[in-house]
Order: sequence, then structure tokens, then C-alpha cells
Amino acid sequence: MNTLDDIEVDITVELGATTMPIHHLLRMGRGAVIELDASENDPLNIYANSTLIAHGEVSVEDGHLRVQITSKSRRRG
Repeated sequence: MNTLDDIEVDITVELGATTMPIHHLLRMGRGAVIELDASENDPLNIYANSTLIAHGEVSVEDGHLRVQITSKSRRRG
């Protein structure tokens, strides 16, 4: 199993997404709010190397954000 110790996987957790013109993004300052296409009760998408692998939910424990996997994504193919 030592060969697996050297494999790196990029994990991304997506809260939601939006599309906006770049000039709006460049005008944003501190405290600006970006509205996403998800609500607070929607599951998070969890990606490994840009592939959707699971869904989850976020929580805060002892001042740290945590993501708990609630379901695995069904693989297409």
C-alpha cells in the first residue's frame, strides 16, 4: 500500500455556482455578496480530480468547517 501514499487527489467542495460578467467581478470589493444557484439546504457537490464523487453537507465544529458525505454519486458509463 505504500505506492498509494504518493498519489495526490485534488478534492473540491462546491457550495453552488453562478455566472457573471467579468466586469462585475472586477468591481466587487470587500463585503460583496455573490448569489449562488443553491439554497442552504441543498447538498454540496464533492469532486475528486474534477469528477463528481459524492454529495454532502457542511457543519461547524470547534470553529472548523467540516463536510460530511451524505451520499455517493452514481457513476455513469
